[in-house]
Amino acid sequence: MNQISDINMLSDKAILNKIGLFIQQTRIKQNINQQELADKAAISRSTLSLLERGEGISLLNLIKILRILDMLYIFKEFEVKEEISPLRLAKGEKKLRKRVVKKDTPQDNNIDLGW
Repeated sequence: MNQISDINMLSDKAILNKIGLFIQQTRIKQNINQQELADKAAISRSTLSLLERGEGISLLNLIKILRILDMLYIFKEFEVKEEISPLRLAKGEKKLRKRVVKKDTPQDNNIDLGW
């Protein structure tokens, strides 16, 4: 199994545990104790402890922690990389899409099954 399908099989709690372990081990490798990291990130030590134990914290606090640990590169995966279709390119459309437009399709509940 590849890593992507492995992560998709995990529960939310298991993913939080992986994130917490990652933060904890990164902090330890950098020889920083919980209180030092919490102080530098302007959060409480208990918030950091919650994260390291796999409990939920705010995204803002996670960003603060990753910034201090010099690990913000993780968010590079969130960068929007718009692939322009050849048809849109031919039309000269280079703007990012703002919404989804679905074509009218018949409702499934109105289909005559012939029974």
